[in-house]
Amino acid sequence: MMNILIPTDFSENAQNAIAYALAYFSDVAVNFYILHVSHTHTITKEEEQELFSDFDTEMQTVQSTSATLREEIRKYQIRSQNPAHSFFPLHENLNLVEAIRKNVIEKEIDYILMGTKGTTKINGGEMGSNTCDVITKVKCPILVIPENAKFNGIKNIAFLTDYNCIYRNKIITRLSETLDLHRSPLRVLHIKAQNTGLTAAQTDNKGFLHYFFKDKKHSFHFVENKELEIGIQDFVETWDISLVSIVAKNLNLIQRLLLRPAVKSVSYSVNVPFLVLHE
Repeated sequence: MMNILIPTDFSENAQNAIAYALAYFSDVAVNFYILHVSHTHTITKEEEQELFSDFDTEMQTVQSTSATLREEIRKYQIRSQNPAHSFFPLHENLNLVEAIRKNVIEKEIDYILMGTKGTTKINGGEMGSNTCDVITKVKCPILVIPENAKFNGIKNIAFLTDYNCIYRNKIITRLSETLDLHRSPLRVLHIKAQNTGLTAAQTDNKGFLHYFFKDKKHSFHFVENKELEIGIQDFVETWDISLVSIVAKNLNLIQRLLLRPAVKSVSYSVNVPFLVLHE
């Protein structure tokens, strides 16, 4: 049984991410934990004086949120085609990262799944603006679902790498499990500096990947000599990539691809989910 944690703010973006999850894990027995986080803040003296008069209003808000969450759960139960899918509502009065970290431990979560709009606007969606925090502060694999992503099967999975790190067992095992889940080929994409070859260490790391995935369909590719975002986008489209995997330590690349600023003239715009893996 797999345990999946999905934060929601009840937006269309969050609902699309949950719909994607139901399709992505359609053939797997899953406990889906649907988490809604209510904002908390430090109470001032003035607010403390008004605390009792505001109590009824606060209780009504909590009850309304819980009712909305239960209604969401009923909707997903109807939508799911797998009787081995179970749904559990979670409501926390913590900040998002603390709430996710707490439930990852308590519920033994295998994957976090988050919808994101990126930061194409200064006041972008809440879920998008928090994605980077969750990636860096919660040590759990994260599936990041762009707002317009639709599940059409997982035809090919890309793994972005510069071959500069030794791949830990946790990363390799998660990547292998993902390939097996959808019986997908692996396309390893080397992010290559212009006019440079592989060092001895990089060659060894590439060889390790080749050896580990020797029994699975895989191939090696590289991109260089152009805007990185455009190169990756071209690769995704050319090789019919359905999922892009990347190690969480490559935060700069993740920010450029998922949380790109609106002022940048060249941006990555393919609606393909990302699987962010932790060492």
